[in-house]
Amino acid sequence: MNDFQKEVKDRIASNAQDERLKSDAAAFMRSSIASQYSYNFSWLGRPIIQYPQDMIAMQELIWSIQPDLIIETGIAHGGSLIFSASMLELNAACGGPQDASVLGVDIDIRPHNRQAIEAHPLYRRIEMIQGSSVAPEVVGQVRARATGRQRILVCLDSNHTHEHALAELKAYAPLVSVGSYCVVFDTVIEHLPGEMYPDRPWGPGNNPMSAVFEFLKEHPEFESDGQIDSQLLVSVAPRGYLRRRA
Repeated sequence: MNDFQKEVKDRIASNAQDERLKSDAAAFMRSSIASQYSYNFSWLGRPIIQYPQDMIAMQELIWSIQPDLIIETGIAHGGSLIFSASMLELNAACGGPQDASVLGVDIDIRPHNRQAIEAHPLYRRIEMIQGSSVAPEVVGQVRARATGRQRILVCLDSNHTHEHALAELKAYAPLVSVGSYCVVFDTVIEHLPGEMYPDRPWGPGNNPMSAVFEFLKEHPEFESDGQIDSQLLVSVAPRGYLRRRA
């Protein structure tokens, strides 16, 4: 570790103790989610519906892990698939896995989104499966695609209820390679007022974070990476960056 890397590590550690900084970040998260801030961004032409901070974190993980397969649940407009494919393309250009790909799963891939994704120059690294991410036949298809892959990264971002997120964790976390991550998005729901989601089945106590806590109780091979939380501060996935350590 060089001097600059040590400075970065020390700053991140200090963030965890800075109550004012954490409070300011939490206030921004509440206000920005209410204003649908994450809907304002795109990646290489496709809406991505993510916070830039989480996009940077994913870039760092993809570079360090060098996955040959990224599995994503939840496709929406396809921006996250394009983002992952572009990172894999850059990795390949730098000597990483040449045949790396991203597999997206969604219960409803709308025709105009599918058309735009399939027309994208990076589609050659993308495959999509339509169906419930927790349906046995879909899980079976994903597991078949994962066969023979050496380094797998998983991102869960579909239905945000406790039951669904926990079912996804049980289905897909076992595919994660040791040293890689299962990233569970929208755990931040636990920290938001329930009235922010009046027309949704999820809310405090019933969301991806509650699912993460239950999953970790029975899966000590995974741990929540608190250093990423302290690095980002602004994130829709607090406690949701799960590293597989065994």
